[in-house]
Amino acid sequence: MNQKTIAEKVSCTGIGLHTGAPSSLTLHPARADTGVVFVRTDQAECVEIPARASEVSSTERATTLGHSEASVATVEHLLAALYGLGIDNVRVEVDGPELPVMDGSAAPFVYLLRSAGLFQQRRARRVLEVLRPLEVVDGQRRISIEPSQRFDVSYAVDFAHPVIGRQELALHPLDSDVFEVEIAPARTFGFLAEVEAMWDAGFARGGSLENTVVLDDERVMNREGLRFADEFVRHKVLDLMGDLALLGVFVQGHIQVERGGHSLHQQLVQTLIECPHAWRISSAETSAFGIAAAAR
Repeated sequence: MNQKTIAEKVSCTGIGLHTGAPSSLTLHPARADTGVVFVRTDQAECVEIPARASEVSSTERATTLGHSEASVATVEHLLAALYGLGIDNVRVEVDGPELPVMDGSAAPFVYLLRSAGLFQQRRARRVLEVLRPLEVVDGQRRISIEPSQRFDVSYAVDFAHPVIGRQELALHPLDSDVFEVEIAPARTFGFLAEVEAMWDAGFARGGSLENTVVLDDERVMNREGLRFADEFVRHKVLDLMGDLALLGVFVQGHIQVERGGHSLHQQLVQTLIECPHAWRISSAETSAFGIAAAAR
């Protein structure tokens, strides 16, 4: 269980889901214990933003890291791809305020990472092993984590829409093979009735049927339909993995979610950081990297 990075530099271009602005992304190999670091290359001086919970500035409609003068938005799909493939260290250069949305899933990023190749490093990976259950409850929304020998996820969504309704998904375990086939291709989704309000609020300006599953009052509007009958709950699991990546370590535990989203995911991340009695790190070397750094 050693750390991994990518074998060579790889790039892609696209537009931001919410800004609609063109964006170029380049991934570079990084040394062991670096973690994932975003770099805004369009600034007068390059600004580095570690992928850590302490750097989260917004969870509205997407996960944004950094600050108003230097931030990077919609990081969760790339982070999910890195987390799902077990990649610990990478330098992410982006020339704008938002990552390219690609097709709205993590699959293009998985393809990009596979094209770069994975390189195993000599340093041991740090794993957060859950020792005691923790739970966050917010009305009808709930997220919990409990001990497990693996990374397990049980997720449920419930929307008052005829295409979605209640969807439940149990992945025991959720490993890299399961992620790549069952989770990574699931796309982000939105409702046509909310589009104008989202535009007015500054969101979804780059959204289209090419990168979002769009639903009107009764059906899916995308000509090709859904990739999975339960694509909606699968995408929520994808978002969860991207948000968990902000712990800076891989999790060994069983996470259960009811009606989740980025905000609820981050509440679990913060609860873990604030409750060190509920977990332990499998490696003693946590000073430079890992949840100790995330808590600062």
